[in-house]
Amino acid sequence: MKYTQLGRTGLKVSRLVLGTMNFGPQTDEADSHAIMDAALDAGINYFDTANVYGWGENKGRTEEIIGNWFAKGGERRDKVVLATKVYGNMAADGDAWPNHDKLSAVNIRRAVDASLKRLQTDYIDVYQFHHIDRRTPFEEIWQAIDVLVQQGKILYVGSSNFPGYKIAQANEIAARRGGTIGLVSEQCLYNLAERRAEMEVIPAAQEYGLGVIPWSPLHGGLLGGVIKKEVEGGRRASGRAADALANTAIRAQIQSYEDLLDKHGIEPGEAALAWLLTRPGVTGPIVGPRTAGQLESALRAVELELSEDLLTGLDEIFPGPGPSPEAFAW
Repeated sequence: MKYTQLGRTGLKVSRLVLGTMNFGPQTDEADSHAIMDAALDAGINYFDTANVYGWGENKGRTEEIIGNWFAKGGERRDKVVLATKVYGNMAADGDAWPNHDKLSAVNIRRAVDASLKRLQTDYIDVYQFHHIDRRTPFEEIWQAIDVLVQQGKILYVGSSNFPGYKIAQANEIAARRGGTIGLVSEQCLYNLAERRAEMEVIPAAQEYGLGVIPWSPLHGGLLGGVIKKEVEGGRRASGRAADALANTAIRAQIQSYEDLLDKHGIEPGEAALAWLLTRPGVTGPIVGPRTAGQLESALRAVELELSEDLLTGLDEIFPGPGPSPEAFAW
């Protein structure tokens, strides 16, 4: 495994991040524990989750699964850089009681304690805001975070799904307050097929020293060889990938992508991950394996070297927006 610093911090993290969103809803506890063991054995030390994972009446279940894994001992907790998130309401029926969601100081305090209990740990390495809160000022948010850092309950703070201007606003207010390190990472939707983050989010993250953690690196499976699987195994795409392939232009684009990688003898999913590892500012993409086999495929991407010829071909198929502000200003 290869490692890098998380943004401007001294924290070393693996170039792949283990996403746990499937633990509970799609992968049972025993298999989830086996995947986490395999990830740790392979050198992946950065695990990502969220308080709402498990979804519906099972919100919090994913954190519980991770907590039970930590409870097995064997230095599991000490070896893991643990990241979780706060924002969404935890009511099973989706109807939150007032002050039981978003980023008010009272909800942050409540949510941290609840996550710590489920995770069976006394601290969270990277506590992430799952979304912007348009009604809570950053002065209040940072005051709440300062208290949690002083209490030793969290060490660093990251954002998720933030636009560039909110990254700037959050860190400028943190700097004015003094003594607050501010955001150190941004978790955003970013992959070959979805490159809008290059316009504002990634430049802002680089300017303020945030590590970029792309989620959905295969774009809901669209970049994982869906057409090839459909032809060879009769396995039809579903969800976001199926919706995208219904568009003839997108299907042609994905066919060109798969043909290019077939020419180079590289698996599409592994190439999509390896491409992200070449991108400026990217710490490591989140991989969310449902099985041990999917984890093994993701691990191969870390050692995969993409030629300049292949990178040029990928840019031709999936052109990025170009540099900001030139891409939209003139």
